[in-house]
Amino acid sequence: MHVIVTGHHLEVTESLKAHVDAKFEKLARHFDNVTDVHVILSVEKLSQKAEATLQISGAKLFAEDDQEDMYVAIDNMVDKLDRQITKHKEKTSSHR
Repeated sequence: MHVIVTGHHLEVTESLKAHVDAKFEKLARHFDNVTDVHVILSVEKLSQKAEATLQISGAKLFAEDDQEDMYVAIDNMVDKLDRQITKHKEKTSSHR
């Protein structure tokens, strides 16, 4: 899995990058066919936003979350992607 982390109006520190990598390892355990992940972290006044586009075999998934804390936004975004991945996995396995 190839994770690209970019920042808008924000310097992506090593701790933010390590937190994102640790959270996406959790997703890799659920579904092996994740090929590419693009994470965008941005700050707008009081709102901190995390959004990610996940390229898996057969689909492209997107999730975003706004919070006051960037780490909480990343956690919520990964939870949303986890639900989408399990739904996609159940859908593909039930058709075969």
